[in-house]
Amino acid sequence: MKLSRQITVLGSAIFCVVIFSLYLMLDRGQFDQPKSPRREGALPKGQLSILQDKIDHLERLLAENNEIISNIRDSVINLSESVKDGQKNSDSQNFSRGSSSQLEPSAPAFLPINNEDCQFASVTGGHKSNVQMLDVYDILPFDNPDGGVWKQGFDISYDEHEWDNEPLQVFLVPHSHNDPGWLKTFDDYFRDQTQHILNNMVIKLQEDKNRKFMWSEISYFSKWWDGIDNQKKEAVKRLIELEQFEIVTGGWVMPDEATPHYFSLVDQLIEGHQWLEKNLGVKPKSGWAIDPFGHSPTMAYILKSSGLSNMLIQRVHYSIKKYFASKQTLEFFWRQNWDLGHSTDILCHMMPFYSYDVPHTCGPDPKICCQFDFKRLPGSRVSCPWRVPPEVINEGNVQHRAWMILDQYRKKSKLYRTKVLLVPLGDDFRYTDSLEWDQQYENYQKLFSYMNSHPELHVKAQFGTISDYFKALRKAGNVDDPNSQSFPVLSGDFFTYADRDDHYWSGYFTSRPFYKRLERVMESHLRAAEILYSFALVQMNKFDKLQSFPSVEHYKLLTEARRNLGLFQHHDAITGTAKDWVVVDYGTRLFHSLMNLKRVIIDAAHVLVLKDKDTYAYNPSSPFFSMDDVQPSQDSLPQKTVIKITEIPRYLTVYNPTEQERYSVVSVYVSSSKVKVISASGKALKAQISAVWNGDSAPLQDMYQVSFLAYLPALGLAVYKLVEAENSESIKADYTIFVQGKHKNINSDGNFRIKEVNIVVGDVTIENTYLKLWFSSSGLLEKIQSKEDGKTHGVKVDFIWYGTTNNRDKSGAYLFLPDGEAKPYINADPPVVRVTHGSIFSEVVVFFKHLTHTVRLYNVHGLEGQSPEITNVVDIRGEFNREIVMRITSDINSKHRFYTDLNGYQIQPRRTLSKLPIQANVYPMTSMAYIQDDASRLTLHSAQSLGVASSKSGQLEVFLDRRLMQDDNRGLGQGVQDNKITSNLFRLLLEKRFGKDEKEDEKPVSYPSILSHITSMFLNHPVIPMAATSDSGSSVLLNAFLPLTSSMPCDVHLLNLRTIQAKVGPIPSDEAALILHRKGFDCKFSNKDLGLLCSTTQGKVSVHRLFNGFNIESLIPSSLTLMHSSSNSKNTTEIRISTMDIKTFRIKLR
Repeated sequence: MKLSRQITVLGSAIFCVVIFSLYLMLDRGQFDQPKSPRREGALPKGQLSILQDKIDHLERLLAENNEIISNIRDSVINLSESVKDGQKNSDSQNFSRGSSSQLEPSAPAFLPINNEDCQFASVTGGHKSNVQMLDVYDILPFDNPDGGVWKQGFDISYDEHEWDNEPLQVFLVPHSHNDPGWLKTFDDYFRDQTQHILNNMVIKLQEDKNRKFMWSEISYFSKWWDGIDNQKKEAVKRLIELEQFEIVTGGWVMPDEATPHYFSLVDQLIEGHQWLEKNLGVKPKSGWAIDPFGHSPTMAYILKSSGLSNMLIQRVHYSIKKYFASKQTLEFFWRQNWDLGHSTDILCHMMPFYSYDVPHTCGPDPKICCQFDFKRLPGSRVSCPWRVPPEVINEGNVQHRAWMILDQYRKKSKLYRTKVLLVPLGDDFRYTDSLEWDQQYENYQKLFSYMNSHPELHVKAQFGTISDYFKALRKAGNVDDPNSQSFPVLSGDFFTYADRDDHYWSGYFTSRPFYKRLERVMESHLRAAEILYSFALVQMNKFDKLQSFPSVEHYKLLTEARRNLGLFQHHDAITGTAKDWVVVDYGTRLFHSLMNLKRVIIDAAHVLVLKDKDTYAYNPSSPFFSMDDVQPSQDSLPQKTVIKITEIPRYLTVYNPTEQERYSVVSVYVSSSKVKVISASGKALKAQISAVWNGDSAPLQDMYQVSFLAYLPALGLAVYKLVEAENSESIKADYTIFVQGKHKNINSDGNFRIKEVNIVVGDVTIENTYLKLWFSSSGLLEKIQSKEDGKTHGVKVDFIWYGTTNNRDKSGAYLFLPDGEAKPYINADPPVVRVTHGSIFSEVVVFFKHLTHTVRLYNVHGLEGQSPEITNVVDIRGEFNREIVMRITSDINSKHRFYTDLNGYQIQPRRTLSKLPIQANVYPMTSMAYIQDDASRLTLHSAQSLGVASSKSGQLEVFLDRRLMQDDNRGLGQGVQDNKITSNLFRLLLEKRFGKDEKEDEKPVSYPSILSHITSMFLNHPVIPMAATSDSGSSVLLNAFLPLTSSMPCDVHLLNLRTIQAKVGPIPSDEAALILHRKGFDCKFSNKDLGLLCSTTQGKVSVHRLFNGFNIESLIPSSLTLMHSSSNSKNTTEIRISTMDIKTFRIKLR
């Protein structure tokens, strides 16, 4: 009893200190809106409103006081129980802080943002770029005149004496581009081609020390490595030491750069680099990306942060290539738009011509260059389209042939600033047979020997790797001299790509959207599994009884999942541009790994949430928890699991994968409509019981949905109980179904009030404390009112179709070639509209022929109540050459500007240009797009990558699915006809803006608000509910598992906590990679009542106050992919991260 009293006093004291601190912070004006220079004059009115806000805030705190005190009383019981338990088992007491799990914190009325954290988004300039891609788009006419032999360029001339004083240095770089799946599956390509290329590489490079070769895809290389003997492995290591063989980039794949999320881009690079470290001890220096369809600065940032110094890109709009060639800016330092210094600069080489094949790499004339692709010698299966074949080089023709190719080399070198020239020599799956190695290397060696022995030619030609080239380029350009201005600085991105005419590659931003969504679901599960597994591994090492936890088996599952997700980032996988059966292979890999990740999650959660670790037993055939949903097959939507409830309480554990505490609505299916949700402290929670529907108007009789608001600790697990019981806190939803003239026989089991109405008369509305939404008679959103200021905005949702052009070239997997403006989506009959009104959420569902469209509004305080959730379940399997689009039309005066994210990492301003066709103004959206004017911003948050456009002021168009009956002549050889029933998920966030920077519209940067960032995070990382299996017996669970002492700062995202492999064997080490990203955010938005349980700290994270129940044994900074750590790296006690940076630390927990 004495202990209880002490705890009560302690709890009350802590509460008083917190309240007093909050008051002091208020008093010091910490919650003021960041000052804008233009507002400093208007003091009195501003001060009054601030004072009023402070008084309101204190009133709210006092009002919440009673509830908090009663919560403290509740939690004392749990605390004393925890302490008693802790006397028996000191290690687990930290995880059962009853006070923290039950004292549901009230979010501050104002978000405590440090003023200095606001500076980043408002600072302009810094080191300005010489080339800003937004300006280039403005300048270019995007015409397409015939350039002669270089069709998309211009005639190149030179003076023969230009190289008299400094000879031309030519690096011929042999390579083979191996797609990990495209026209064949990964395994089929490996069997038929890739293994032979690598086997020949070992033999052929050893024949002559002048020969060079390079490789990028570790997915293939690791598979080959696992099958070769030690003698061959040693030969490869020798070739690497001799610099004859180079690994470039070192990622699992050469990823697409438009559709992947940065989590996956980083993860596949770590997987490749970790494999290299373990097996070869190699650290790539240069990036090589010759085939992704457009290029993102996010990739440049990731490579630079991983310790690479150089990179090469190829697929860039032909007009940009021509413009850069004319200005000699094809080589540049690529700098991030947001970089105020030059820390992100990476030296980048852009290839100048149409393709990376041999006809388009030696110089401007493909007809000549093709004659120097010696695989195409007469008698070969491949020939030159220009009908002039190559000739074997011999004494009789070497002089003439050397002059021919040297002329091409010289012309190509005129497009660059130095006298160092890169000439790639390769194509898809080249060098498969021994003959090709001999044909290419022997004939080129004869040409080089002739050139190099004739000083009057002023050329030095040799085989090289890409790093040989960059080393010579850096020397020639005097790059290491800080005053050198050899190369311009460029900022911006290279979307949307066109390779010829009006053929814009904006179709693949959306192609196969089912798998783009599945990939994002798997990504969030992988991250959740990584984090829980890392914690479980530490726990396992503390308790003898936990030794049966299958750590090695699960580490293999995690590794396989990393690799399957990595494989899917390939530029013909996530893009939706592979053959049907290859898509099935990718989908099957994702599907199997998703199931395995769910196993890791439930097994790790069991370890972490079990109260008495001595009772732990691992039983693979009867897991402790079951997952909330099950996906029956690789191409079907997940189905909710029905939890059987009885009078015996059933545990429901909910995992929060985000690093901020959160209030989230948890919805699960149960077997009875009489259900009570009980918190860990034994309190019945307010819940909504909803019908589960079969179609538009038939409620199922044997399953129901229960929804409740859960408080979830950061990265933690909260425990609830479900029991079958009558309960006044569980309130059933009401339904109105507008049948629009259709006869529906609605057969309710008497559980729900269901009102059938023939047609919509008057307004259909749903609302909560933040918003009121109006819908049209066809059930589509029309208006949104923000209750904060009472202002109503026209925000209309409708659907439209794009067709494909009548020209010879039509839309396909890659290309979007529409037949003009979009046509409205018209349903033959008015759709059935079902309106739900409930205590936790209300929603409007519309049933069209091709899609079911839902707008749901959560009636909860905090983040989830501030934006409606939009779901579309799309089925266009019966359509012919059509693309379906959701269009949002608002009264926001956005003019021709809109903003899309790049890889979920940064925002890129866009301009809809009238000089470009419709398809050119479509851009990739990985996680968000927004439009804004001086007063408002409207953000569409997306839980999958899709194409997006803004064809008129105030509009956003997002592509949902596309079905195309023909190939678009880019090598795939088929259309896109394997459509699935596809679900996509969005949130629509309307925010009020305060103040605007001068010339903001011209700035090349923009940032989401904190609210927007965390909305995106919650959408992409939903909570994971797990029900204890009914026979989990008498196991007692903790009230909660709380791995962090508190929320991390609002602007710091824990990208991953990824257990690192051991040096030997496929087993985990005792280290993990802690990867943190500090996000840039815009402060000019309402700071009031956001319901966020976090603050900002200028990028500082105190290491020893980070984890709860875990001690940090060591924390050592590293490069992004763990490849480099500085020689003086030592234990860090405080983490400091600059805005926008992603930092990796090697962490040991115990």
